[in-house]
Amino acid sequence: MKPFTKNAASLLLLTCSVAAFAATSANAMTLMEFLRGGRGSIQSPQMSPSSPRQAAPRARNTAELNDPLPTVSSPRYYTYKPEPMRLVAVDRFADPVVTGAVVSAVDVSVEPATVQRRYLTEARVMATSDVAKALEGYYGDQNRPLVWVSGSEMNDKAKAALAVLADAGSVGLDPADYVVQVPTGNAGLDPVDRDRALMQFELSLSAKVLAYVQDTVRGRLDPNKISGYHDFKRKDVRLDPVLKLISMSPDVAAYLSSRSPSNQEFTEMKAELAKLRAESDASGVHVTVTLDGILKPGGTSPELADIVKAIEIHGSEALKQEHTATFSSYQGTPDYTPEIVALVEGFQKEHGLSADGVIGQSTVRALVGENNDAKIQKLVVAMEQLRWLPDELGSRYVFINQPAFMVYYHNNNKEELAMRAVVGQKTHQTFFFEDEIQTVEFNPFWGVPQSIIINEMLPKLRADPGYLDRMGYQVEVSGHAVASSSVDWYGSTERIAVRQPPSDDNALGELKILFPNSHAIYMHDTPSKSFFKKDMRALSHGCVRLSDPRGMAAAVLKTSVADVASQIAAGQNKAVQVPEKVPVYISYFTAWPNKDGVVEFFDDVYERDAYTLKALEATTKARETQI
Repeated sequence: MKPFTKNAASLLLLTCSVAAFAATSANAMTLMEFLRGGRGSIQSPQMSPSSPRQAAPRARNTAELNDPLPTVSSPRYYTYKPEPMRLVAVDRFADPVVTGAVVSAVDVSVEPATVQRRYLTEARVMATSDVAKALEGYYGDQNRPLVWVSGSEMNDKAKAALAVLADAGSVGLDPADYVVQVPTGNAGLDPVDRDRALMQFELSLSAKVLAYVQDTVRGRLDPNKISGYHDFKRKDVRLDPVLKLISMSPDVAAYLSSRSPSNQEFTEMKAELAKLRAESDASGVHVTVTLDGILKPGGTSPELADIVKAIEIHGSEALKQEHTATFSSYQGTPDYTPEIVALVEGFQKEHGLSADGVIGQSTVRALVGENNDAKIQKLVVAMEQLRWLPDELGSRYVFINQPAFMVYYHNNNKEELAMRAVVGQKTHQTFFFEDEIQTVEFNPFWGVPQSIIINEMLPKLRADPGYLDRMGYQVEVSGHAVASSSVDWYGSTERIAVRQPPSDDNALGELKILFPNSHAIYMHDTPSKSFFKKDMRALSHGCVRLSDPRGMAAAVLKTSVADVASQIAAGQNKAVQVPEKVPVYISYFTAWPNKDGVVEFFDDVYERDAYTLKALEATTKARETQI
């Protein structure tokens, strides 16, 4: 995880929704009502006589009143800067036996490999620092054998390695990153020129193989250099033993293949990638659906014929069998009849959409589908991102997939819970990181993030400092309770804390599930249940709202839903430690296999894939640097 800093971009956008503040009590005032101007008053909490209070704010002059309001900015996306390349220090490869001596290529007193090795000092190879160090360590030891050259030609190990590098695309990498110039026509070359070419090949292939091993284990990119929303500790890959292991391996291809992730998700993505690349788009039938607004049951649309045709192409065989009569009887009319509504509802259900028969843009996207090129790009990005996570996610974990707007609980290597979720808006994006669930808090307080205090509360509080008092919110300055009306809202808010006590309309609902992190992101309940009926659920300030928070709390606490209900019913604010920490992956995958092994594709709601693809392109371009 990144260290905790005061950088506004990564610290103060502390996420959690404001939009969740829909009233669930007839007399309660929510924050949204506060921001809109309020409706009535709530008695301010009583201050004890000993409670310290700030002096009443002084009157402000016109210039001060017109000062621009402070704001907290969101994290940003960066122009990706690939890892720099450097020349391998070939001077370290010099052999004292031949250094400074003139050795004939036919000198029988010196081993042929030793004669060849002297030309390693003339090779010129650019590599990243990790790869260069591994090369310098291996070839700097004169007792280490050449790996890819035997006699006057490349050996079978080299041929096997070149085949794996050429097939790098099958595991989501780019073969262009691992191209090596193969020496040809050695028979007609002067022995010295031949050996020079072979040593250039030896060192170049070793550099590319090491880069491949590192890439297939941890990915080609440093995710933290893509944006401020990415937060990962990059994996360490031990490259020092790789060339030695390859020199001893009877099957180089098997060794290199074994370095790719072996988890089920990666295996399923790899298979889907191969299938898509094998398919011919030219032989497919494509349907375009142009729908303005939405089409509701009972309505009419000239696009209805294309909608039915699209379901015939993209619907499952089970769905098509179930609605055979509808397909055979449909005459291409624009009337959205009950029979076609039932067909559309079935299609929506199997695509994870609200099965209400209302055709909006989410349904249209599912109907039209994506071409194979778009899906392949999503898989390439997903396979890169999967390398940032542990090779095995674990037998028990929580997986949040933001583009799917879903949260899953796995136990004993099986998916036991799947529920709809609300994630951050595009302007308040949920971060991408991993952590461990530690605590479930019942009847929670909601600590208002500084980003919301500054960006959304402050304008109203400067106009009416007493609003928070009437809302029933609690305000503290340097840890001491004060009245909102006594706070100088024109000064710094750094020492000011605002929180909403447990209540029916609390923004966090009945509970929150905590995995402490520098972004203050967590999972929680919400009073705004209607949001879960929407297909596009990027609606919060960054925290993850759960449609079944009691079920998730019971799962991570290893208890029953009834026990969770009793804790809530007690009405007391209470934090309960989970019996054992649960890994949680707050992830972002536009391609991900479901529990049946079928890879599903999702909209790039934050457009992060585009930045990742640009970073991959920049990396390939940087690696083309050769001397």
